[in-house]
Amino acid sequence: MKKLIQLALSLVLAGTFAFSASAKDYLATDFGAKADGETLNTAIIQAAIDYISANGGGRLIFKGGDFVTGSIYIKSDVTLHIEEDARLLGSLNPWDYVRDADAKWTSMIFSVMQKNIGITGKGEINCRGFLVATKGVDYVHMGLIEDPLKLDRLQESKRPENLHFYKCDGITVKDITLRDPASWNQQYDKCCNIVVDGVKVDAKSYWNNDGIDIVDCSNVVIRNCDFDAADDVYCFKSHSKDGVSENILVENCRGRSSANGIKFGTFTLGKFKNFTFRNVYIYDTYRSAITIATVDGAQIEDVLIDGVQSINTGNPIFIRTGSRRPGDNPYMKNIVIKNVYAEVPFDKPDAGYMYEGPVEDLPRNVCASGIQGIPGMPIENLTLENIEIVYPGKADPNYAYCGTSKAELEAIPELEESYPEFSNWKELPAWGFYIRHAVNLVMKNVKISVKDVDYRPAIVADDVDGLTLQGVQIIQADAPKGKKQIITNNVKKFKNKK
Repeated sequence: MKKLIQLALSLVLAGTFAFSASAKDYLATDFGAKADGETLNTAIIQAAIDYISANGGGRLIFKGGDFVTGSIYIKSDVTLHIEEDARLLGSLNPWDYVRDADAKWTSMIFSVMQKNIGITGKGEINCRGFLVATKGVDYVHMGLIEDPLKLDRLQESKRPENLHFYKCDGITVKDITLRDPASWNQQYDKCCNIVVDGVKVDAKSYWNNDGIDIVDCSNVVIRNCDFDAADDVYCFKSHSKDGVSENILVENCRGRSSANGIKFGTFTLGKFKNFTFRNVYIYDTYRSAITIATVDGAQIEDVLIDGVQSINTGNPIFIRTGSRRPGDNPYMKNIVIKNVYAEVPFDKPDAGYMYEGPVEDLPRNVCASGIQGIPGMPIENLTLENIEIVYPGKADPNYAYCGTSKAELEAIPELEESYPEFSNWKELPAWGFYIRHAVNLVMKNVKISVKDVDYRPAIVADDVDGLTLQGVQIIQADAPKGKKQIITNNVKKFKNKK
């Protein structure tokens, strides 16, 4: 896996440096673009991009003000370079945005089936999405736009993203600030050879504001980035059964979300393989720091998560198989999660942010980390190593008691077709880890502690074929004498090594 990631990085950087060395620079203002924050520059910017692409490539430079635009398309061998004193601002008119026929999404900046493209500079791209999206709702009320969801917000694909790259090869997005999309923030769909480096994301002003979406892409490096998102931060999806996401590296990044930190899903139709995460910091996040889910038939394998610090996050780890599409046969195997420190709060971790996680999930006792397959689709070959999690406790048995007898454990619903969230069950019978339908699970040097009273045991394992606990520490200072902290039901080949 390490060699594949290094190869991916070298290929991407080689292409990037080869292109940038020969590029010419052009000023957007020389083509007539106005940096007054009012003039709509869409046609001028597009003409400039077309000219540069047709004449050997280069950088289109924006400096000294605010350039307003609707949807524009980056062409091959063109980089948009936005200086620190400049912004690309999205038009406030929803009709100035295109829903691309190939990508089937709406965006402020597109690139569709192009090569050697980029966005660089320390400036800002700001779709002003909250205003655009709310105006779109006004048009729904006027009967000008159809709204099939009837949620008083348009479908994600009909609201403009900041960036959308579709079937492109050789993408560099570096040092830019991406702010206020109306939908997902930056989507890379069926692309290859991608570097996203030093990017700052502030995407928390409207529904579905993900940090970054990687959809069926290969050879991807995401590093040195800072995300503040209303929805999932690092979101990996597959929209087609023949899609493949592979050779993905995320390192030296930090992020916050009113949903999940690292997220596989929810659309998971194809294959995911050879993923590496290193040195990831997650904070003030409503749902899980790490969610790996396959619920639509995807095959997920060879994932390494090494070095996660999760502070004030509602749930540390949630790993899930499911079956939203009967007849599909997803699997998940060969996952290593190590060197993780997590602190789980008792109160809502994203309280006070503009778009918070849903209150209907509360109140409830704090949920354990979940390793939850379904019958016939277990989670295979999972290793948890050098993990420390601090839970708050304070569980109330009078709220939603969930017992640990054989009958009670087997009565816990599978929820095979549900959207995969750790909070679906409201109450699970463990405060540390709840494990169900797994094969060959190793927990090595795992330390879990609870600060306050919790009536539940620390670990519950049900229907596990091969469970090894090595150096597992369970700390509950006020536990009643003789409390059994590890409960097993239908567990084969169980080893508990001190």
